[in-house]
Amino acid sequence: MSVKHPIIAITGSSGAGTTSVSKTFEQIFRREGVKAAFIEGDAFHRYDRAEMKQKMAEERARGNEHYSHFGPEANLFEELEALFRGYGENGTGRTRKYLHDEEEAAPYGQKPGTFMPWEELSRDTDLLFYEGLHGAAATETVDIARHVDLLIGVVPVINLEWTQKLHRDRTARRHTTEAVTDTILRRMHDYVHYICPQFSRTHINFQRVPTVDTSNPFVARFIPTPDESFLVIRFANPRGIDFPYLLSMMQDSFMSRANTIVAPGGKMDLAMQLIFTPMIWRLMDRRRKALGR
Repeated sequence: MSVKHPIIAITGSSGAGTTSVSKTFEQIFRREGVKAAFIEGDAFHRYDRAEMKQKMAEERARGNEHYSHFGPEANLFEELEALFRGYGENGTGRTRKYLHDEEEAAPYGQKPGTFMPWEELSRDTDLLFYEGLHGAAATETVDIARHVDLLIGVVPVINLEWTQKLHRDRTARRHTTEAVTDTILRRMHDYVHYICPQFSRTHINFQRVPTVDTSNPFVARFIPTPDESFLVIRFANPRGIDFPYLLSMMQDSFMSRANTIVAPGGKMDLAMQLIFTPMIWRLMDRRRKALGR
């Protein structure tokens, strides 16, 4: 954690909706005049797409059916922690970009599924913003979570998460249902051991809960709309949270526990604006005072 160079991390599984949450933060940063260094979690995968395919085949031949992007072996956890540590200390670090598809790759003349070269971060940023799988990861040798000033988990209930992933991968990435299903099954061991534990380290979790039947996500034709869901917002430490104000601003919301608000699913963007804007103000105010500005 750092007063002069704060770090915000959004963490969630593939298909959880972290990218949509990032767009809300981009709006807040733009409105409040905050210059952020944006870090994509995919940049810290260890292998590009072709290398990962080969590595999975090698692991499968050795009897390991669970090798995935969710686990530490397929990621650069040490490098990600070094980035967070270095940025917190002096506001510097390096990252790269992973090119997911033809649209992203075409401007750079590269193939989809490859990385751009490593680049140094701009030295005049106000904070670092991470969005990806491992913003709160911790193992026996690495503790990424301890460097983050504001940790946010995005965690749909599991059937909704799978529905969103299946829909995205089939439509945007042209994968078959069978291929996406195989990916979900292969990742389950690492999901349980490396993704789920992160949400006990986050400061705030946003969990979307559908109010329609999602019993079989593998045949679902549509993703439940925001109006067909509730939003469960859990604060790890409710001290200082103005719950009466939040309840008054989000119509039809209520508290289910002393640290938990339940709101209509369509209020997610509003909830994030109301909750995180004051928190970013405080981070920036502490930063200015520490820098003597």
